Amino acid sequence: MIVTPRARRARKGEIVHRAWRIGSPSGILYGQLNIPHVLATLNVSKPREWRSAFAHSAASQGVGAEMTDPHAWSTLDTIDPTALRDLYQISGSDLGHIKAAGEILVPQMDDLVTKWYAWLQTQPEYEQFFTDSEVLSRAQQLQRDYWGQFFAGEIDEAYVEHRRRLGQTHARIGLPLTTYFAGTTRFLGVMGELLAEDGLREEAKLATEQAIGKLLNLDVGIVVETYTRIEKETIEAQSRSLMEMSTPVTEIWNGILLLPLVGIIDSKRAQDIMNAALSKISESHARIFILDISGVGVVDTAVANHLVKITKATRLMGCESTISGVSPAIAQTIVELGIDVGTVKTTATMRDALADAFENLGMQLTELRKDRAR
Repeated sequence: MIVTPRARRARKGEIVHRAWRIGSPSGILYGQLNIPHVLATLNVSKPREWRSAFAHSAASQGVGAEMTDPHAWSTLDTIDPTALRDLYQISGSDLGHIKAAGEILVPQMDDLVTKWYAWLQTQPEYEQFFTDSEVLSRAQQLQRDYWGQFFAGEIDEAYVEHRRRLGQTHARIGLPLTTYFAGTTRFLGVMGELLAEDGLREEAKLATEQAIGKLLNLDVGIVVETYTRIEKETIEAQSRSLMEMSTPVTEIWNGILLLPLVGIIDSKRAQDIMNAALSKISESHARIFILDISGVGVVDTAVANHLVKITKATRLMGCESTISGVSPAIAQTIVELGIDVGTVKTTATMRDALADAFENLGMQLTELRKDRAR
């Protein structure tokens, strides 16, 4: 395949578009990158040089952190403000441009916020989050405070902490990130119109937009990092709760533990089952452990091996294990797969397993019958 200079230039543009969409959260911040400026700097012909030039150009516009440092998003929650400034290449000159823009925009912030909420009223999230007038008024004031702090041009611990709290708030109320990105882009558009009306020279206007873009990328990075971390922690907590509910080791009799399993058993769940069973055995000094698999949908080689490991581990703690609920289909599958269950004790029903357990403990169940009155 012959690549002409024209085709090469087209492919350069494609790489730029694709790389930026991958490098930014959901590709929503695409509009903040000055693509013509990037293309103008890509006066190179080799693929390796394309990547290097793109990273250099993107960094000059404040997006270098996202594109060049694969760990940037995972460290924003811990690094200090000075390191954040270096990461996003925010210079003193950039902060000067931001402060100068603030002198134009902050006095008009009430109008900006009003216009922004007029747009928000057309979005479905407005009815979900802002039907209460007090909540709306408080949110508007918080937004004024946010932009006031933004255009003050001081990146310190208080500034970074405020952005982290913003991410926490968004995660707590469940505000979609797409709405946050869209709202930020909308606000930037309104501010850009006001800056254009102020009559800034093209060079100063470009420098101001780039400086605002750098600081806004820093803000977005912190907010998204915090939002994502909280969502991840929430999901992990829910998963732990579900796992605890799915591995309820219960002492049904003095010395007898029962664990009924339902659903699919994978390596992670098998390990959780083993941990739960061994912990309960250690706590209760149980002598019999019944593992009922009548609710397990599929038993293959992996599942069977997991079950065998669990029974062996419990036996090492002096607790005899029995696997109950082995249906004809499961028994046939185990035989066809050639799975060696060794000395694992199995029963067809939980009733049979309980009967064996009582017998091993030297107990006998007696059915009490009352004579019917004649």
